[in-house]
Amino acid sequence: MARAIILLLDSFGIGSAPDAERFGDKGADTLGHICQWMAENRKNADGSSKYLHLPNLAALGLQKASELSTGKTLAHSLAADSKLTGAYTYAQEVSRGKDTLSGHWEMMGVPVDFEWGYFPDKPKCFPPELVEAIIREGALPGVLGEKHASGTEIIKELGEEHIKTGKPIIYTSADSVLQIAAHEEAFGLERLYDLCKLCYKLVQPYRIARVIARPFVGTCAADFVRTGNRHDYAVPAPQPTLLDKLTEAGGNVYAVGKIADIFAHRGITKHYPAAGLEAIFNASRQAVADAPDNTLVFSNFVDFDSSYGHRRDALGYGEALEYFDGRLPEILALLKEGDLLLVTADHGCDPTWQGSDHTREHIPVLFYGAGLKPQQLAPMQSFSCIGQTMAAHLGLPPLAHGTPAVFK
Repeated sequence: MARAIILLLDSFGIGSAPDAERFGDKGADTLGHICQWMAENRKNADGSSKYLHLPNLAALGLQKASELSTGKTLAHSLAADSKLTGAYTYAQEVSRGKDTLSGHWEMMGVPVDFEWGYFPDKPKCFPPELVEAIIREGALPGVLGEKHASGTEIIKELGEEHIKTGKPIIYTSADSVLQIAAHEEAFGLERLYDLCKLCYKLVQPYRIARVIARPFVGTCAADFVRTGNRHDYAVPAPQPTLLDKLTEAGGNVYAVGKIADIFAHRGITKHYPAAGLEAIFNASRQAVADAPDNTLVFSNFVDFDSSYGHRRDALGYGEALEYFDGRLPEILALLKEGDLLLVTADHGCDPTWQGSDHTREHIPVLFYGAGLKPQQLAPMQSFSCIGQTMAAHLGLPPLAHGTPAVFK
């Protein structure tokens, strides 16, 4: 029986979507702008431009998918000599938001047709009654933060005060999220998790999608660093996803990285926890090696979003793409006859864009394997078309949304 593998490069958009203007993102293009930035700013020893080089992704059709999405060529070729080996296109989102949960749920067949709640970008951004409940029910001496912030910057700013006072740091972003940062040793990791579980219940009236535990270690602002013990407490999808349907039919879902958290650990048969680009790639490779027939391996490479997109680090993003591209053949070598591999994303996060929010963009859809001929596919009018394609490949009944790709 068949296997399916999804390698999701979190935030890797390839051009603004038709409704991007509604989000303030008209003109955003994560891949295109990284490509241009690298050509203009990264240099070889002789002073010449050191272009973004992604030969393996180019072979799967990345450059062609980008040009199909935007209607224009990239600043330079990602690998002029790459021979096309994949079936490629792009997909656009129909969900109302551009957040992580919306992108993943829609991809697995459940578009989000409601509005998430968000906290306003202002000081003391959380409702007073919510903060009071967190302090009271969490038996806390108080809280710090209460604002929109970068996770790395806020622990530098408030981490020392947190250790002295025992007050956890609560903050948010442009996403529908409440995040809690606390020192693993001074506050306690399990205590942080328990506090997040409490807050998950408290934020439900505000339609917040996730509460995220952000533990860190270190002795002072100069050496505070977040650990790999992040945990997301996410609202479950309102309808069964492809993951649910596959496991209910006796198949397997091997979730790598934060995929299990995103789907509230529902429809998951095995979880491969990992943090950091190298560790997530290693875990993905192991999951593919372990996976029996009738299995979906689903990996989220979160660092593209959290470490580079949100931090507006074009160089770091580009070099991370090159790292992923260089290791991609390791996964390809593990594919068996009948396997279908997909490289895709969940939204954009253009590192050259204003602010630090996600960007409303098309995503790449790059298929490989299962006897596919190199080809251009029709653009997908919903991320759900991806889930529908995977359902067909895995022999499942059609999902409620989307149409499967038609391969020649």
